[in-house]
Amino acid sequence: MVIVVATLGLAALAALAWRFAPGAAADNPPAAVLAVPVEAASVTVKDVPAILPALGTVLSVDTVNVMPQVNGRIMKIYFKQGDEVTSGQKLFEIDPRPYQAALAQAQGELVRDQAALSEAEMDLVRYQDLLAENSIAKQTAQDQAKVVAQDKGTIELDQADVQTAALNLSYCQINAPVGGKTGALQVDLGNYVQAASSAESSVGAQSENGTANSGGGTTSTGGATPLVTITQMHPIFVSFSVPESQLGTIRENQAKAPLSVEAYSQAGKLIATGKLTLINNQVNAATGTIMLEATFANQHEELWPNEFVAVRLIEFVRRGVLTVPATAVLTGPNGPYVYVIGAGSKVSRTDVAVTATQDNIAVIGKGLRSRQQVVTAGQYRLDNGTVVNVHPASAAPATS
Repeated sequence: MVIVVATLGLAALAALAWRFAPGAAADNPPAAVLAVPVEAASVTVKDVPAILPALGTVLSVDTVNVMPQVNGRIMKIYFKQGDEVTSGQKLFEIDPRPYQAALAQAQGELVRDQAALSEAEMDLVRYQDLLAENSIAKQTAQDQAKVVAQDKGTIELDQADVQTAALNLSYCQINAPVGGKTGALQVDLGNYVQAASSAESSVGAQSENGTANSGGGTTSTGGATPLVTITQMHPIFVSFSVPESQLGTIRENQAKAPLSVEAYSQAGKLIATGKLTLINNQVNAATGTIMLEATFANQHEELWPNEFVAVRLIEFVRRGVLTVPATAVLTGPNGPYVYVIGAGSKVSRTDVAVTATQDNIAVIGKGLRSRQQVVTAGQYRLDNGTVVNVHPASAAPATS
């Protein structure tokens, strides 16, 4: 037992001597400083557009309500509802037979009265010859001259009747005044339609093809039901309003070149890009805004009339500016600042001037240099001199 105890004691002393030997320190270094996991990004130079957001409404350039201007039955319909039609394309035909008869009657009356005028003119010439020979009373020649004048007036009335009858006959064929997409048909083949009353017709300026169009995306028919509505789909407008404080900048840059306007869906998807084409001539005093309109080609009909879209007006472009992700910028008692990663992966708190922030990008006016690395996530565990370990964005743990 004495030998065993002595052997164990010598073994323990040997272990202690080895642990505290100079060479052993290299194999068991002191615990290293724990680096803070963060995400980081580089300071980059790029062009950044100055964007003014707004809510817009899509408007058709022309919306036309097709109205009949004569009474009659619908004999033919040359399109299907929802079709795309071109300007001048046949749409409807109203029974033309009553109007053909009216035209023939007016033309017949014109021929009859022209013959009467010709006879009266011949009599006038004869009476004037007899008057020169003092063979008839002067009053007889004067009366015949009045008959000729009266017959000429009748001819003018007849010619107006012929033109009216021809015009009514032309109204029997209704053509598309503009190209566009047709809406739902309001009549069926064989239906009897009536022309809008004069009171209703006065609301909209009627064209010769039987349509009433007030333009600008709105149409009034005085309460009468249109046969169909045609909406022009391309080009198309988007109307939106911006604060009046931006009017000076917009006008200044619009004078150089038409400003770009982007239309986005409510889900944030870019739908189409157009150009600013109208700055309204007055500010809305009630809201302190100015109405603008942009025109879009809309060749593939991405935009639909009366649709609401998110609008982004590009006022100008900042060229060659320093940018960092917006998440890199924090706000402290002295203003905005970032953590810059320096030598040895140590961070330093740096005050910056932020010119603008949009689309998760901060435009830096001063305080940083190109290609510096800044912390974008995990800043709340940092201080000057903290050592960090940069992780990929998808792998870095949440540290807020």
